[in-house]
Amino acid sequence: MTSSAQKYDVFQAIADPTRREVLKLLANNELPISEISSNFPMSRTAIAKHLHILSEAELISGRKVGRERRYKLQPEAFLEIKQWLSYYEQFWANKLSILQHLVENNEDQSIKLVKSNIENNEE
Repeated sequence: MTSSAQKYDVFQAIADPTRREVLKLLANNELPISEISSNFPMSRTAIAKHLHILSEAELISGRKVGRERRYKLQPEAFLEIKQWLSYYEQFWANKLSILQHLVENNEDQSIKLVKSNIENNEE
């Protein structure tokens, strides 16, 4: 597949810090490329490439308004990220629950062990 025909997925698109910043900019506003590029120390062409990748991943959409193209966030695309992250949220919730159980159930034993170590060090 040639690079011009490559379809970017959501995860490839959000992997780049510049693209994540562009998404933040577009979170509340529909903006033209000139306004987006003014927030970055790179050329308008470089920003256009980032916008293309975000558009391919369907994270943003653009529409022609007069002589300029305005971009806006497509929040539906973030559902894929949310679904993927929800698995790990559950994973960590389970791990923390197990840790809490171990700490609470072994608290008395841990206190006795600490006291014993303190007493042994005092002797």
